[in-house]
Amino acid sequence: MTNAEQTPDQAENRAARVVVTGEVQGVSYRESCRRAAESRGVAGWVRNTETGTVEALFVGSGAAVDAMIDWCRTGPPAAEVAGVHVEPSDESAPEAGFTVR
Repeated sequence: MTNAEQTPDQAENRAARVVVTGEVQGVSYRESCRRAAESRGVAGWVRNTETGTVEALFVGSGAAVDAMIDWCRTGPPAAEVAGVHVEPSDESAPEAGFTVR
């Protein structure tokens, strides 16, 4: 899809904060997420939380952020994702691209 074919929501940059639940720690979720985000041109970060979830910030075109949210629903092969909670965010992306925290 070219930029001319994208709807304004898909082409415009946006940010989303995502919390992923299930068996998502100790299965290379964060590193796989970083690679997926970089391949889609998405900036932001991903980290494990103390409660056993994975939290991420995705910043990029609407289509790229949506693609990352879809990726989170499955994650890497060893993950067993139980749920994905998504909220819009006004946080800006770090200057370093996409990082694992």
